[in-house]
Amino acid sequence: MKKSNKKTKKPIKKQVKKIVKNKKTSVNYISKHSSKESKIKIRYNRIIIFLIILFGILYLCFNYIKIPVKNIFISGNESFSDQEIIDISGLRNYPSVLSFTNYQVEKRLEKSIYIIDAKVEKKFQKIYIKITENYGLFYNTSLKKSVMYNEETTNELLNIPLLVNHVTEDVYELFIDKMKLLDKSIIDRISEIKYDPNLVDEERFLFTMSDGNYVYITLEKIEAINSYVDIIKTFENKKGILYLDSGEYFETF
Repeated sequence: MKKSNKKTKKPIKKQVKKIVKNKKTSVNYISKHSSKESKIKIRYNRIIIFLIILFGILYLCFNYIKIPVKNIFISGNESFSDQEIIDISGLRNYPSVLSFTNYQVEKRLEKSIYIIDAKVEKKFQKIYIKITENYGLFYNTSLKKSVMYNEETTNELLNIPLLVNHVTEDVYELFIDKMKLLDKSIIDRISEIKYDPNLVDEERFLFTMSDGNYVYITLEKIEAINSYVDIIKTFENKKGILYLDSGEYFETF
């Protein structure tokens, strides 16, 4: 009898162990499956939120595109009128603020030989344009070209001083550099420039002024002519020749 009892107990213990194992695996499966579902739900929620935000941005952009430029503010222009700058910039019809970039407008302006640099800033419906103008230094009658401040040339005959004769190559390059030192208001007062070297100085020039006076000057002292108006006043506005190449001697006619 004792032997039969021992034999029946062994399979019961094995059966219990199997049942416990099955319960553990089922619990693990359920927990893993539920965690995967929760992760998928979280991802779907993120996608939905992203799409809502994207739709909102696109909606705002679509409506913003329709908003035209209201005001254009321009600074730095002396030779150009505000309307001329607006026309060159391509903003004449006050287009939508999103139909162009600052860079595009700057490049349109800088294509003009009369504009060295342009800066454009956009503030909602207001556009701010700041330009640095390029102006003529003199018209070279030998080459039949106007020489600009940035040393570019144009075939257009501008209202600038006429260089009436040939200048040697080495002096000519220095002459252009030195002309940049003159105030634009002084350049506007010069009607003709003649290369007129002497035995003392090969960089000597004669300027014919629009008021009827003449000025001898060397490239080394060329900045002295920026004080031309004040100097002439000391001679009671008489007409004659001002020698700035050697002091400030004035010889009346």
